[in-house]
Amino acid sequence: MDFLYKALSFIAFNGCWFFAAALVAAFVIRDREKRMQFLRVTLVFGGIIVGSIFLGAALGKLKPLEGFAWGLASMRLSITYFAIQVESYKILPAGASMVAARVLPFGELLLGLWLVAGILRRYAALLASIVFVGFMSAIAYAYLHGLKIDCGCGIGPPEEAGPAALLRDGLRFFLPALLLTIGSFYVRRNRMGAAAASPVPAAAHAD
Repeated sequence: MDFLYKALSFIAFNGCWFFAAALVAAFVIRDREKRMQFLRVTLVFGGIIVGSIFLGAALGKLKPLEGFAWGLASMRLSITYFAIQVESYKILPAGASMVAARVLPFGELLLGLWLVAGILRRYAALLASIVFVGFMSAIAYAYLHGLKIDCGCGIGPPEEAGPAALLRDGLRFFLPALLLTIGSFYVRRNRMGAAAASPVPAAAHAD
């Protein structure tokens, strides 16, 4: 499980650059059909990259604290620790912080699996973008209120909520999610446009 977390973290932290470069390369291709084929493949990998961010964040919140092995007891302890981090933002009351700590990791897990599966990818990507905006807003809130706290992202090394965490989340996490959203809706729009413009087969007019 630790190896999986490290692998997901590596993809999450480095995949954004490959995804952005691939999108730029897609629009260099002049042939429209080849460009759309390349873009569709690129979006598949983009879904895996953004999905890995959420899967890694979920595992990071659920993984055992140092000295503990994986198990239900250690997961409950990790969730309790995460609840303390949520409460440190001073946005939610104590009771709501515990509920958020119990729901958020599993919500991230489901969203990550949805993105990797690629089913209705445009909507999964849109939801991912909205979630990242929410996370970044919470970090900005903590920084503006002078709170010296761990961002509690669950992925990567611990980082204090502030400009560095916002820059990291913006470039490495939010940007690929936003590009995935735009690209997925773009491909969908072009596919629908091509279907509408294609001539109706003659057999369709036979009564």
